[in-house]
Amino acid sequence: MAIFVEVGNQWLMSLTASTALVKVAAFFAAWAALWLPLATAMAMVLKWRPSKPLTTEQKLPLLASLYLIAPLILWGVSSWEGVSFSDYGLECKWSFLVSVGLGLGLGVLSLIITFTGQWSLGWVKSYWANWQHLPKVLLPVLLLGIWISGTEELIFRGFLINELRQEYFLWVAAVISSVIFALLHLIWEQKNTLPQLPGLWVMGMVLVLARWADSDNLGLAWGLHTGWIWGLTCLQEAELIAYTGKGPSWMTGWGNNPLAGVIGFLCLLGVGCLLLLLGRYQSLGDFLV
Repeated sequence: MAIFVEVGNQWLMSLTASTALVKVAAFFAAWAALWLPLATAMAMVLKWRPSKPLTTEQKLPLLASLYLIAPLILWGVSSWEGVSFSDYGLECKWSFLVSVGLGLGLGVLSLIITFTGQWSLGWVKSYWANWQHLPKVLLPVLLLGIWISGTEELIFRGFLINELRQEYFLWVAAVISSVIFALLHLIWEQKNTLPQLPGLWVMGMVLVLARWADSDNLGLAWGLHTGWIWGLTCLQEAELIAYTGKGPSWMTGWGNNPLAGVIGFLCLLGVGCLLLLLGRYQSLGDFLV
């Protein structure tokens, strides 16, 4: 037993002296090692095979198990490194909640503008009769969005950015973390996710910009992310809109996925430009160092 403890301590010491990318790889390896046995057992119970697309009923339990493990691992990492979640940008302050609220509003507003524009062009149609279904999904989807986006922001725009920033310029750290953020979405579904990878990467970059604009806090990024998840999922679950097929797929998004089309890019870039204006009192040099 003493031998295993000594080997473990030596391994941790060597990891401490490793590069940021090695530490990041070790984090995701530990996350996968703890989750995969649980996910395998759950997949058997849910009768899901990796070659088959996930239904919502199958995905939610798998997602829940994955995101319940992540904060625990991150707590261990923060304790080992002698930092707290506040160093990752997660603070328990009134101003933080205000930032979350602002981000939530901005995320929903960006979707309203995006889909209103497509509706005016005849690219989407609204099913007004289905709006009565909206109150049933609003709160559950909001809570789900808060949980998912909060976990992802803590990992990708919190821990990951902090680790990478120790060795790279912030913009380089943003590029690397956004690539990882996009690629990891392939876990759930490959066919429909592949066309969305560029959009997911841009989304990651915008969310890093949100942390920068919010004085290195995650509130604005968390709210934005929640707003996008909340808005898009409510539209889908309540079946409020449908694509008419009149708009080109490269504009509206392949597979009716907004992130896989030009419209989605324009939405994200518009939010990014606004974030630059919100952070106008900060020096752009902060984003380059």
